[in-house]
Amino acid sequence: MPLAAHDWGRTEYRDALARMRALRGDRRAGRIPDTLLLTEHEPVITVGVGGADPATLPSDLPVVPVERGGLATYHGPGQLVGYAIVDLDARGRDVRRFVHDLEEVVVQAVGAVGVSASRLPGKRGVWVDGSRKIASVGVAVEEWVTFHGFALNVEVDLAEFARFEPCGLPGSVMTSVSRELGRPVEVAEMGAPVRAAWESVFGAPYVRAAAAVAPAPA
Repeated sequence: MPLAAHDWGRTEYRDALARMRALRGDRRAGRIPDTLLLTEHEPVITVGVGGADPATLPSDLPVVPVERGGLATYHGPGQLVGYAIVDLDARGRDVRRFVHDLEEVVVQAVGAVGVSASRLPGKRGVWVDGSRKIASVGVAVEEWVTFHGFALNVEVDLAEFARFEPCGLPGSVMTSVSRELGRPVEVAEMGAPVRAAWESVFGAPYVRAAAAVAPAPA
């Protein structure tokens, strides 16, 4: 089946989470192809399986525990979130490579608008100059189908990250496409580059015999 990509617009996190989980089941049943879901959330803190001390999190935002890897992070307006629903049976059941490829989608997408970014050895996500984090990555895998994905800071309010330690890091490490380019960038402007990168990176299945390796925390 060909790849698919859908733009959900702005969503409440819990509603999007329920829909994403249902689509994971649809992918396992073969009813849909590998699919990228793009959305922008209302303000929320999500906490992955690494956990977080509630006392360290902002008290005025909803906090939602989820099954993705990693610790706590912020989602809100100005951030493009991509949920990748991918069947790893056709991709060698290689979780590490999947996470690498998901990061590559972001690297290619921001590169298309003029931001040079890369991976940072030993740290998950996508970074600029090895010191500023422009996107977080956290995934879950059930029955060899992935869900959750990446959160790309486009024109998000970076002050929200300074209120706690996103992914266990100082909030000051977070950056955005707008900050790096020195101009306002709408979330909609990143849709086409992300979809093009999704097709480029995941456009053909691969089969690689390798043990599944759980991704490091975001």
